Amino acid sequence: MEFADVVRRRRMVRDYDPDRPVPPEVRERLLAHAIRAPSAGFSQGWAFLVLETDEERAAFWAATTGGAVTHPPDPDGWLTRMRRAPLLVVPFSSKQAYLDRYAEPDKGWSDRDPVSVAARWPVPYWDVDAGMASLLMLLTAVDEGLGACFFGVPADRVDPLRQAFGVPATHRPVGVVAVGYPGADDRRSPSLRRGRRGVDEVVHRGRW
Repeated sequence: MEFADVVRRRRMVRDYDPDRPVPPEVRERLLAHAIRAPSAGFSQGWAFLVLETDEERAAFWAATTGGAVTHPPDPDGWLTRMRRAPLLVVPFSSKQAYLDRYAEPDKGWSDRDPVSVAARWPVPYWDVDAGMASLLMLLTAVDEGLGACFFGVPADRVDPLRQAFGVPATHRPVGVVAVGYPGADDRRSPSLRRGRRGVDEVVHRGRW
């Protein structure tokens, strides 16, 4: 597929065909492309939790919903459709990996005082970079003829997610990428009714 078509066709898919698993070779391409994302200082402080079996995915949903989904406007319908995704990839970011990398001789930021760290990192690039890796997975899914959706983990379910899968405290989930073949009940988000903002609305050339 032409790159322009991949970008144009990318959207969040919220229903999947449960009878069509993601081919292993496609799964591996998703992951291989993810690690091609840029990262500050080439820190590469990301990690990816891959969940494919029925048991793994059931454990994920149990940990992240806690038995009560609060995703408006149709929480039960949203969960029912999303649970059909045969592949879940949870990208994690590691702030520590970036602090360690920038303490190396070629960077020299060995001071770990919280005030100094905050001043040097006004943007949490560990999260930004994991987000860019996630986008590469989303685009790869489109190029492979699949659908995908990026969604968040509720703040109060991060610790249960870590506990369920043995994730160290040094890593924080930036979201989840669901992947699969779109299902018959895929409904576009009501948010899209707002329309996409045009280039002239968001681009400031030379001056705001």
